[in-house]
Amino acid sequence: MFSSAKDVIKFIKDNDIKMVDFKMVDINGQFRHVTIPATSFSEETMKDGIGFDASNYGYAVVEKSDMVFIPDPTTAMVEPFSEIPTLSMSGNAMIIDYPSNRPLDQYPRNIVLAAEKYLKDSGVADEMHILPEFEFYLFDDVNWSVQPYNISMNIDANQAYWNSGVDGKGVVVPKQKNYHIAKPYDTSYECRSEMCMLIEKAGIPVKYHHPEVGAAGQYEIEPKPGKLGKMADGTMMIKYIIQNTALKYGKSATFMPKPVYGEAGSGMHVHILLFKDGKPVFSDDNGYSHLSKEAHYFIGGLLKHIGSLCAITNPSTNSFKRLVPGFEAPVTVGYATSNRSAVIRIPAYAKRPEERRFEIRNPDATCNPYFCYAALLMAGLDGIKNKIDPKENGWGPYDFNLFNLPEEEKKKLQGLPTSLDKALDELEKDYEYLTAGGVFPEALIKKFIQTKREECRKLSIIPNPAEFEKYYNC
Repeated sequence: MFSSAKDVIKFIKDNDIKMVDFKMVDINGQFRHVTIPATSFSEETMKDGIGFDASNYGYAVVEKSDMVFIPDPTTAMVEPFSEIPTLSMSGNAMIIDYPSNRPLDQYPRNIVLAAEKYLKDSGVADEMHILPEFEFYLFDDVNWSVQPYNISMNIDANQAYWNSGVDGKGVVVPKQKNYHIAKPYDTSYECRSEMCMLIEKAGIPVKYHHPEVGAAGQYEIEPKPGKLGKMADGTMMIKYIIQNTALKYGKSATFMPKPVYGEAGSGMHVHILLFKDGKPVFSDDNGYSHLSKEAHYFIGGLLKHIGSLCAITNPSTNSFKRLVPGFEAPVTVGYATSNRSAVIRIPAYAKRPEERRFEIRNPDATCNPYFCYAALLMAGLDGIKNKIDPKENGWGPYDFNLFNLPEEEKKKLQGLPTSLDKALDELEKDYEYLTAGGVFPEALIKKFIQTKREECRKLSIIPNPAEFEKYYNC
């Protein structure tokens, strides 16, 4: 929005801004924030930053944990969810190192900046553009309890099929039949339209929004492709806007990959494109599905490292309840054109050279988007560097529905990890491609694994209601 502190100060005065909010990101990809009175904002604020304790954000800080947050004026926007006029900014974390500060290499935004530099230095391309698809559920009611005497969860969506005997108006959606359904069944249209208007106001162009498959209130908002760094910031803001707008309409939004048993899960498919000197790197009229050798090698890198990538792109135990056959979720390590059952799908509708691309379908929005997008780039570049051909490695192309294969044939296919623990096992064995060029610090990877291991351990020892159903009377 702005290019300098002077521009920010002028905007604050001209628009009677009362507060300036600084949004920071922790290791899990969650926003945290610090707010100062607008009267305290100055050019020194942009230079000296705001102090914070990085150890409380989950990072493996070997040095002193006191850091400073340096606001980025290009990310400034008027906060849409504050009654008091507030200007919001993201930025980067720096290590206090007089006479000048230096970047905290574990901070998510700094990792994306390092990945973009590594891409340019490679000579393969100047820019990576991505298009993440945001699937989510909107519930009218949600509550849970995790107590020694009460382990339960309840969700409700007024339009869901289970309310056919409650609603009294017949406006309920049959199970798994919500895709593109129109009014009167599409009960959150205005809510989603306002989400999209706010997303665009934040400087992120929107392609469309629509109901998704899950009848219990599943939807999708898809932006237009954007540069890696900007879309990483944009992913944080899109999630923030969706969740806060939902609350305004009396609903609760969740990006949880599998919130409803028996309904479609929510993913965050990521379309990937590379450009060099403004020209598409992935286009070749003579290649399979009109993709270049570089595109195929990039795919090969993603598929080679897909096991370890899953720890970063699907970093929740719930993620692996989505990655099962039967709900259009990818479970097979492979690639193909227009095939949603493979991890890599090449969209047949992308016909112009500058649009030719592929999407990786396993990620979900529980990820830290900075880590996720940077890791995808690093895996792909490793594929190009080492000329990893996906066809030669037996990963396809699978131009047929993998769900319909005979069981004996399915056993021959390579699958994704079936749990977060197994994905973490893969990451422990395979992370050198992430540390290339110093993009991902090894200390951060080890801290990330440690954090997620503890998460898995804690969740694994909690009984769940399905176990009562299965074992209580044994």
